[in-house]
Amino acid sequence: MKRIDRYIVGKFLGTFGFMLGVFCMVVVVFDLMESVSRLVEHNAPLGDTALYYLNVCFHFASLLSGFIVFLTIIWFTSRLAQNSEIVAMLAGGMPFKRLFRPYFMASGLLMVLALALAHVIVPKANEQKLAFEESFVKTTVHVQDRNLYREVEPGTVVYFRSVNYSRATGYKLQLEQWNGPELQQRLLAAKATYMAKDSTWRLVNASVRDFNPDGSQRHRFLSRMDTALTMRIDDFAERKEVVETMPTWTLRKHIDEVRMRGADTANLELTLHSRTANAAAILVLTLIGVSIAARRMRGGMGLHLFAAVLIGFTYVFASKVITVWAAAVAVPPWFPLNEQGIRFVAAWLPNVLFAGLGGWLYARAPK
Repeated sequence: MKRIDRYIVGKFLGTFGFMLGVFCMVVVVFDLMESVSRLVEHNAPLGDTALYYLNVCFHFASLLSGFIVFLTIIWFTSRLAQNSEIVAMLAGGMPFKRLFRPYFMASGLLMVLALALAHVIVPKANEQKLAFEESFVKTTVHVQDRNLYREVEPGTVVYFRSVNYSRATGYKLQLEQWNGPELQQRLLAAKATYMAKDSTWRLVNASVRDFNPDGSQRHRFLSRMDTALTMRIDDFAERKEVVETMPTWTLRKHIDEVRMRGADTANLELTLHSRTANAAAILVLTLIGVSIAARRMRGGMGLHLFAAVLIGFTYVFASKVITVWAAAVAVPPWFPLNEQGIRFVAAWLPNVLFAGLGGWLYARAPK
């Protein structure tokens, strides 16, 4: 590493650390202003509160790492360009592509750090963060999904119209037992509450209908019924916050379990692939940022920062649109990719598209 490399890497990492600290400070201040009344009301311990906000910083550092790196590059590279330092480097015989070496050295280091955060550190931090929120901040939990179907075991299909996670209760239960193509039993209940202490379900106003092989039926009605079923409330109330507490190896096993139950795994797979794709976006945004900011412009850093914000928000918007489409798309039988392949491509497609933009900007950059 030569002196010019050490100079640029030092500027890069120093500016990144400063911007990351500013972003975390802003997030903590606004979150504290919103939650302070609930923290006081629930007597949250000071030490646990400090640890909670440290975990919040880890969460947002992983979430915004690519965007902060992009702003960092635009900020200090624009200053180098406006001070004619980049012009002096190029005039001294440095090839333009040689200028990228220290940038990619620093961004590669930050990408490795972002991978460690996304796959290991942040899930552990989110676990403590979620436990604190459920105890002192967001004591009531809602699950918005409705009309939930699960195959909890082979031949056993369960339906809930809605689920209240905080009460461990599902409403409008329908449970069917199948033996191949033959329906053996259908159970209907107004609501079912999971009793975690006994690992049983308490059904209210349950109607049980048995179908015999000879075609006859037996019908029973019970105002209250406690029974053991091979399912838990977590099998239906899949919360995004809980998924974010799973390290990657745990998330992979969870996806396999959910797929075996017959539930939709689209959002889980997109979350899994995005952990790597978001970290790799740091390299893509580095290519774009240097290609934009290395040009000295009459408008100064203002135009560069405007371009950074515009491209950054376009990247985020494109990522959201593509992932929402991938989660809901129905893949026709003739398509060469299955649903799992579509979700992998959707997670990486924004990087591919913006890498093309970065290549175009690099080709047009003054050298």
